[in-house]
Amino acid sequence: MTDKALTSSPAALGGVQYLRPDVVRVRLPMVNIFFLGAPGSDWVLVDAGLPGTAGMIRRAAQQVYGNRPPRAVVLTHGHFDHVGALHALLREWDVPVYAHRSELPHLTGQVAYPFPDPTVGGAMSLTSPLFLPGPFDFSSRVRPLLEGNEVPECPGWRWVHTPGHTEGHVSLWRGADQLLIAGDAVVTTPQETVPGALASAPTVLRRPPAYYTPNWDVARDSVRTLAALRPRLVATGHGHPLEGEALAATFDQLAQNFDHDPNGRPGRGWYLSHPVPQDMPRPGRPDPMRGYVLGAVGAAGLLWLLTRRR
Repeated sequence: MTDKALTSSPAALGGVQYLRPDVVRVRLPMVNIFFLGAPGSDWVLVDAGLPGTAGMIRRAAQQVYGNRPPRAVVLTHGHFDHVGALHALLREWDVPVYAHRSELPHLTGQVAYPFPDPTVGGAMSLTSPLFLPGPFDFSSRVRPLLEGNEVPECPGWRWVHTPGHTEGHVSLWRGADQLLIAGDAVVTTPQETVPGALASAPTVLRRPPAYYTPNWDVARDSVRTLAALRPRLVATGHGHPLEGEALAATFDQLAQNFDHDPNGRPGRGWYLSHPVPQDMPRPGRPDPMRGYVLGAVGAAGLLWLLTRRR
């Protein structure tokens, strides 16, 4: 038996997909979110999608849980496509938000994420300088995940620190049925391309989105951490879930060959030779990538103006 995409994948945006009776995937534009909890019972929201999708999230939640709000929100990380609807949701749901402590400077208005890298290849990568690097401010609601690795309000679930894509990225693991919610530590679609971003490309286990991953050695180590769990089902922030008896072997292959696999470390990119340290982010840390990209955009604009005047 080979690993495969789940056949019950929701066709429509905003559709719900039961990965297990108490684990629900909601497909949003470009990204997935998840509900943890059986229908009609207490539940937890994992991630919060792009800006403008709060209505889709609320409608999906009502379909599964009625008018019951979540007990908490857990963030795998705080990139704009995972927190975009959070302010709107929190205006209706008075609940805590949990993230790894190394993610908090990005989520309390202190430090922007490293600037996205448009040089890694693919149309989505070229547009990545338009993607907001923050910082985002949820100071009144956000709390650090506890060191014991239990996921708040989710018995049986544990969080696993999987940095590389961001300093405080976490994945969620339930050992009882070997179910992994990987966030963006791995994805199952080539997110750097337009078909991949729309999840219409072939489903295959691969690296985190390359244009927004600032440390590839640490990202590789996180893939190896997840491979060691031997998951039977993996649900990712981008792309369709994968399951099957061969999934663990597929994970092993990507982990061991990450530096040379075409689905692993990219062949080019700024952060390959200029990795961002994965310690606690500090205000004031210089970001040369931001300067280079904005400088290139400014120079291109100036050249265009000079050409127009001739």
